[in-house]
Amino acid sequence: MVQKDKPLETPQLAGEQSPSPVSGEAREEAPGPVEESGIGVETTGHRKFICGVVEGFYGRPWTMEQRKELFRRQQKWGLSTYLYAPKDDYKHRMFWRELYSVEEAEQLMTLIGAAKEYGIEFIYAISPGLDITFSNQKEVSALKRKLDQVTHFGCKSFALLFDDIDQNMCPADKEVFSSFAHAQVSITNEIYQYLGEPETFLFCPTEYCGTFCFPNAAQSPYLHTVGEKLLPSIEVLWTGPKVVSKDISVDSIEEVSKILRRAPVIWDNIHANDYDPKRLFLGPYKGRSTELIPRLKGVLTNPNCEFESNFVAIHTLATWYKSNMNGVRKDVVMTDGEDSTVSIQIKLENEGSDEELETDMLYSPQLALKLALTEWLVDFVEPHQYDSRQVAQSGDKSAAIDVAAPSLCSSTTVTTVFQQPIMSPAMPPLCLDPLSHTMAKIPQEEEEVEGEKKDSDEEPMEMVVEKLDELEPEAEADSEEKQVGPVSAEDLKPMDTDKESLTESKSPEESIQEDPGSDIAPMQTDDLLKQDLFVPDEEPPFKAEPLTLDDLSLLAELFYLPYEHGPKAIQMLKEFNWLRANSSVVSVNCKRKETEKVEEWQSRAEKFEEMCCSVIQMFTRLSNSANRTILYDLYTYIWDIKSIISMVKSFVQWLDGRIHSTSFFCCRSDSDRWCRSQSSAQFLRGDQEPWAFRGGLAGEFQRLLPIEGANDLFFQPPPSMPTSKMYSIRPYYPKDVTAIYKICKEMYSEGMEDEPASDEDSDLIGDRLVGGLLTLSSDYGFVLEDDEGICGYALGTVDVQPFVNKCKLNWIPFMKEKYVKPDCEKDLTDAEKMMLSFHEEEEGLPDSFLSNFPSLIKVDIHAKVTDPSVAKSMMGCLLSSLKANGSLGAFCQVRQTDKRMLDFYSKLGCYEVARMEGFPKDVILMGRSL
Repeated sequence: MVQKDKPLETPQLAGEQSPSPVSGEAREEAPGPVEESGIGVETTGHRKFICGVVEGFYGRPWTMEQRKELFRRQQKWGLSTYLYAPKDDYKHRMFWRELYSVEEAEQLMTLIGAAKEYGIEFIYAISPGLDITFSNQKEVSALKRKLDQVTHFGCKSFALLFDDIDQNMCPADKEVFSSFAHAQVSITNEIYQYLGEPETFLFCPTEYCGTFCFPNAAQSPYLHTVGEKLLPSIEVLWTGPKVVSKDISVDSIEEVSKILRRAPVIWDNIHANDYDPKRLFLGPYKGRSTELIPRLKGVLTNPNCEFESNFVAIHTLATWYKSNMNGVRKDVVMTDGEDSTVSIQIKLENEGSDEELETDMLYSPQLALKLALTEWLVDFVEPHQYDSRQVAQSGDKSAAIDVAAPSLCSSTTVTTVFQQPIMSPAMPPLCLDPLSHTMAKIPQEEEEVEGEKKDSDEEPMEMVVEKLDELEPEAEADSEEKQVGPVSAEDLKPMDTDKESLTESKSPEESIQEDPGSDIAPMQTDDLLKQDLFVPDEEPPFKAEPLTLDDLSLLAELFYLPYEHGPKAIQMLKEFNWLRANSSVVSVNCKRKETEKVEEWQSRAEKFEEMCCSVIQMFTRLSNSANRTILYDLYTYIWDIKSIISMVKSFVQWLDGRIHSTSFFCCRSDSDRWCRSQSSAQFLRGDQEPWAFRGGLAGEFQRLLPIEGANDLFFQPPPSMPTSKMYSIRPYYPKDVTAIYKICKEMYSEGMEDEPASDEDSDLIGDRLVGGLLTLSSDYGFVLEDDEGICGYALGTVDVQPFVNKCKLNWIPFMKEKYVKPDCEKDLTDAEKMMLSFHEEEEGLPDSFLSNFPSLIKVDIHAKVTDPSVAKSMMGCLLSSLKANGSLGAFCQVRQTDKRMLDFYSKLGCYEVARMEGFPKDVILMGRSL
């Protein structure tokens, strides 16, 4: 049956004009497209060009305040369109039939009003394709009723999306429609006409890119049906040759335009990052000739999940569009009032860039990037702070209603950055997935969820809502209280702002786990504000050097575009690859007769370290920037790249004089070429979608290290609060022995009532635990330093059997002389037991064990170090050095009573090895394969 309930009607405020999609001044015009045979397009005059932003990613939607800031920027830069299509707004997609409640209606009305205020056309998109029955008139009526409700909010532009859905029709639809395309076109045409044929109405096909067309775009029955049957005034969305297209050529657009019988609107995923938790895209809009502008109906960029990171993406899109706005070469001028004018002339010169020569006569991506970064730099020095304490106040929570609600006229929206967006998922604003913000204080279980946020093999427009139940442990819930049955949108309470409901709300863990049999992520509500969220400091940690344009340029080049890194990032990769491939010239067993090659290696290593230091300095200055809001969105990414660069820098320092010339790592390569795997080359060419090659620049460096598969050591979530506390890791030098002995003694004695060693025997603990490694295996030593000195160490030996033999000859005899053998007939103190160990023969470990774990390691960090990531970095450096010289695995020895070290090594990926004959009785052996 058709639902007879009326949609929510909103009375118009007195004296207020009905909302207009876009003001006359902000409406963008572009020359009519070039005439193509078989395509009914304009050949003269001007037409409306849809250009702006689509919020269409998978993950936590933007907040209301962020959207308003987006509208302000769009107005300033000349982009007039916003498409509302967040995949994780459940009433947009999964529960599309559900009407918006009073609270949700207030927010949507406020948002639509804000768009009108800034002259932005607000397009509301709905995605019913997951489960709609096209032939069921009740379903069609539900869709009409939902859009009627949004119409009453003041929205006049709409989009119907059928992306990322199964193309198999249900039996009922097969009886009515000859194909899936016919079913979609039929309902789209009907809805379009029902809404009064709005000026802007978009349709997203299921085959929305070349690779999704069967058998190809030119021969696709689906696309041909859409072109023939879809009403000509309805615009069609298209992403290009791929979901994330490296390039969109004029020829490809002309081909698809002929098939669709209209110029498409590009839904551009070039800056989308919802498919990879370690990638952010700060490079310029690129790979789209300005010759496309007359051949398109519009371009909407679907950018990064993190709002503040999209300055460059949106700014350079505006530059691209303005460069051929009237089909002629011109200066691009963007103003925000008479006192704020930034202009740049688009030139051909690349200013020494290593990138390919640009052939577009009207638009230079490099200069567009420079323009955007110059303007963005101003924002970094403007203090801006998140406010997590303001909560939107409203009356009792109400379900979707079908009567006029005068109360909607009085807005209760609280405009703060933490105001809840419409239908945001109930997840802390971390690297969401890792997809995306990793900076909230959350339980360990939730960190694991964050670690998997965007880490999916699915495509950005194909990904389904994250299956949190697969990432979280089973909830400990009373089976009698557990609700069984289908989950509705209201059960999820997507926009619950009731004070009473806050007091009765479940914990974040319970919310995530409440329906382990479902793949539906809970909605974000104001409950989230009760959590101890990460909020950047009120003030930067200390007054550091100000952020520079060079810093931002480096940042953009480290996080460039899906299919390419920036010039500086490429140079760093080339240098590191050359240094590791030619490390045999500085190996431990080479005679260094080739003086010129040694000097070249050391000179290039020094320059590489300088490049690494510039990344670390950029991180420090950015961490101390006044605008904490921008820092919040960038921090998890810059923390990640800083951590991997620090590890690589330390490893390069270790290579000099410590690598074996026989190591597999010393494989020579052409010094003028950057050797990559075949899959990497395909990635650069754009042959595959970017999620086939994960990790971005950090992933590239990880794959160049010997322990590239040790993902746990490279997953280093940032601290809950931004910090400028910097640590450095470097190889061990003999001058460090005193500091290491001191740390070893302090950490061994921690928690003991009495000191195990007297002042006379102050070196005893160090001699027993680390002395042999420092003396006979110093090549595998690293130290951790802060501004006060050494605060940690990581030591090892590549093969414990010859090391033990060397100790018997060159270490134990000196220890026997230094420490007199105690009387075994009396009760021994801990110190005397250590002394006795030098005088007793230790049993060797079984060969079956050492064949899998030949290397011995010893790692410890002072208690004052609170950053957990540095331990992983130290372990990464140590294991890299061991594996580079041939080790297959490493082990450590821990006292059974030492719970601190057992936990410490466990967090570093070591596990207790099954006990076998020959193992010492009073220690636990923990191992890790390499």
